[in-house]
Amino acid sequence: MHDVTPQRSLQDWIGNDTLPVAIDNLETLRTQVDVLVNSLPSSVELLGFGEALHGGEEIMVLRNHLFKHLVAAHGFCAIAIESSFPHSVLVNEYVAGRGPATYEAIEEAGFSNRFGSLVANRELVEWMRRYNADPSHIVKLRFYGFDMPQSRIGLASPRSVLHFVTAYLTSVDSAVGEWYHQWIEPLLGQDSDWENPAAYTDHQQSYGRSPAATALRAVTEDLISALRLRRPKLGAGSDAARYNEALHYADMARQLLNYHAAHAGGAGLRELLSIRDALMADNLIAIVERERSRGKVLAFAHNAHLQRGSVTGLSSWQQALGAEDFTWWPAGAHLKQLLGQRYAVIGSAVGVSPENGIEQPEADTLEAQLIASPGPARLIPTYHGKGLSATLAALPKRSASVKNMSYIPLSTQSFTDFDWLAVFSSVTYQRDASPLTA
Repeated sequence: MHDVTPQRSLQDWIGNDTLPVAIDNLETLRTQVDVLVNSLPSSVELLGFGEALHGGEEIMVLRNHLFKHLVAAHGFCAIAIESSFPHSVLVNEYVAGRGPATYEAIEEAGFSNRFGSLVANRELVEWMRRYNADPSHIVKLRFYGFDMPQSRIGLASPRSVLHFVTAYLTSVDSAVGEWYHQWIEPLLGQDSDWENPAAYTDHQQSYGRSPAATALRAVTEDLISALRLRRPKLGAGSDAARYNEALHYADMARQLLNYHAAHAGGAGLRELLSIRDALMADNLIAIVERERSRGKVLAFAHNAHLQRGSVTGLSSWQQALGAEDFTWWPAGAHLKQLLGQRYAVIGSAVGVSPENGIEQPEADTLEAQLIASPGPARLIPTYHGKGLSATLAALPKRSASVKNMSYIPLSTQSFTDFDWLAVFSSVTYQRDASPLTA
């Protein structure tokens, strides 16, 4: 960001630098987004936009408007959301005008976490499809998920990602590809073995450390080695993009198997989330590499996945899950190290949301002071806390949600975690989502 003079006070910072926006006033919103983007380093290739909770309708609507303007005015050509990486291929085919003819055909198969049923996601995907159908748009848009492979109920079998790799190998070197396929297939067992819902409450029922799963982890390491050793031949027989994609899928299979093994061994949620976020970061790096010659990428996920610092102090999760030390390094922290000035991120915050169990923020909390400025939403640069560290540290932290465990209030760390904050006075619950209860 541009060098700035440290703010004299928190009130000065909020009063002088807040950019009021309304998501239904697109002209003003575009102007304010231009200010935000122009304040970031020109080197930025990946812009993150975090949501303070899963379930904020207005946050997702702002995401859609933000992406549309980034495409129109700032050279963005792809969006990646917190959904299964392999599943999203179906959505991207639909966006490209190939594959299924209707959104209903991809609503479930193209997303994880039931995100396809959310109206804001449907509106985004349908707009991207219409955009790509316009012949005047030379650079076509792409859609990605960047979460790890998932099934309808949770973690996925490694079958689809390993089949992707062996199919690539077979297309270039049929003997080698078929040999690995024959080696891997008996070890995969049934998808229901890997996706057993009982394993989520009893790790001893997990398949991840069975003899077959342990052998499959070794075979996957051998497969990755084979891909690397044959790089010149495989690259000459296909192209660099296809080879890199196959290698990435092989590494994704390795991480997925590591997750299954860790879970089966009784690993805590901290370790499992660490594995998941490291893979999220790898997926985003692969996406950025693929899109570099075409444009920039917007990533959308929970604040906790995109922030630059460690995730810690989630009291609602600790109380619900009994985690004594609930701290892990999210994808954003990995991206900070891997991309440096090529990564920037916007966090979000919420004032009130009765449907999500979020009451009015307590007096003197950061959220209370922010939503007192003109709204109904506002963008404000963090300056990474420059000149405000002591003031921010002394502020009380607002209470969490009584309904939505994914909600995380702002903290002092938010100023170093994010370049900008999008602060909403209020948000409603997502359209067509199942209602929350206390």
